[in-house]
Amino acid sequence: MKIYTGRGDEGMTDLRDMSRVSKTSPRIEAYGSVDEANALVGTARPTGHDDVDETLGRIQNHLHIVQADFANPDPDEGDPVVTAAHVEELEDAIDEAEEELDPLTSFILPGGSEAGATLHHARAVVRRAERRAVDFAADEPANAEAIRYLNRLSDALFVLGRLVNARDGVPEESPSY
Repeated sequence: MKIYTGRGDEGMTDLRDMSRVSKTSPRIEAYGSVDEANALVGTARPTGHDDVDETLGRIQNHLHIVQADFANPDPDEGDPVVTAAHVEELEDAIDEAEEELDPLTSFILPGGSEAGATLHHARAVVRRAERRAVDFAADEPANAEAIRYLNRLSDALFVLGRLVNARDGVPEESPSY
């Protein structure tokens, strides 16, 4: 398989149904932001914590499903789509991580260890991807579960960033007002 096709040289790209859209379309902006978040999650791995790395690996695979879902305005049966089960898996990961953490009593500054800071960065990119998805979904067909997944994923990355920092002995800092 050739990596280049030349089909995007004029600023257009193909959706899964082979319709052509501008590379600046809101749909492309949304799944491009998801791709960026996925790359950041990959940058955080390995964190040095096997259970967190396994969760992040599943998240990266889910993000590929989100991208395929967003790239397909009219999915057929058997096409990759985000389901409620994907969201529930994130919620379970959040709940499990929070059991190990001290309760949050104030806002915290994003940062910490290299992996923790990268997860906080990925969280912010996921928030952008969610905003882009909400934007395109206002005018085009979109799977609401995929948007819900992004909302929950930002929470998961926040909690996983906190967890990695706690395990690495990096204290959380609150902003001063």
